[in-house]
Amino acid sequence: MDSINYIFNYIDDFPLLVKSTLWFSGILALVILILILYLRLIRLHLRIKDNEIKTLKSEYETLLVEYLYSGNSTEDLTENQLSIISRLKTEVTIKSRRKIIVLILYKLMSEVSGEMSEAAKTFYFKTGLFEFALNGLKSKKWHIISKAIGELRRFQVVEVQNQIKPLITHPVREVRKEAHLYFVSLFQFDGLMFLNHIKTPLTEWDQLQILGILQRFDKQDICDIKPWLKSSNPTVVLFALKLAKVYNQFEVNDVLIDLLSHENQDIRIYTIEVLTSLYGIEAKEVLKANFNELSIEEQLCFFEMLEKLVVPTDEPFIEKHLFHKDFEIQLLALKILKSINLDKFLGLKELATNKEKSNMYKFVNNG
Repeated sequence: MDSINYIFNYIDDFPLLVKSTLWFSGILALVILILILYLRLIRLHLRIKDNEIKTLKSEYETLLVEYLYSGNSTEDLTENQLSIISRLKTEVTIKSRRKIIVLILYKLMSEVSGEMSEAAKTFYFKTGLFEFALNGLKSKKWHIISKAIGELRRFQVVEVQNQIKPLITHPVREVRKEAHLYFVSLFQFDGLMFLNHIKTPLTEWDQLQILGILQRFDKQDICDIKPWLKSSNPTVVLFALKLAKVYNQFEVNDVLIDLLSHENQDIRIYTIEVLTSLYGIEAKEVLKANFNELSIEEQLCFFEMLEKLVVPTDEPFIEKHLFHKDFEIQLLALKILKSINLDKFLGLKELATNKEKSNMYKFVNNG
């Protein structure tokens, strides 16, 4: 005790700045010690939690596999299945455990088919998991709504389409996207009817996701896409153009020709690409007639069309643009001329007056 008093008395004789520094250092060391202990407690808690999750995953997976494989040939649930439902019905009321059960159930559902897949869906309804997802649709938090739609989509719950329909125009993009994917995943081409209502942009990534889902289906009977090609939403028009290209919609060529004069340049350019893939000969003549009114990007896209759809009668038009101000168009014009009249191309090559032109002809000739 005397030694402690001596230390305090000794420190008390120090200048104020030194004493303040010592006290600050002491407090800082104490805070660091407390933080170290706190971090160790957190790590211990996380380790215990992780072990608990692993244990629960193993237990739930065993029960769910047993549930799926203990069914019979009838639609009625067996006593064992009812017992497992009863046991897990209380577990799903705990959020963390419900999340584990949903993940395992979906994983198993994606690995089975037929009666087992239906049994998994029955489990989803009987345990109350469906009710939790349904309540999620009514949440005021967009991420909860989005998660609920995604879950209902994965479990193919068609019964909630009327509740999800208003969400296709939700102000938050993530919610809209999930609603769109829900309808396409469950109703295939019929699910695309949401395109009639959306006013917000349909992003490129959203379009690719929807197309990816559609192409997984065996049934490829596409619906009438003409109304979407005439939509006031430019991104809907662009998506409809993708559908026309992927599904070879030759019957919409007349609408596509009208789109060549659309106010949106991206739509005009992509329309030329689609018409190229659909062998739109009529469009080629329209574009030739209005070539000077086209932007450089459209002119380049048109020459790419000509490269694939050229006929001998196009030769005068090609010659007229051999010295176009755009270098890429010049190259394409030379390539096309070479393909339809090699002698004339070789003659022009010999007449090349400067090194740049000569190199360009050599490049095309060797290509």
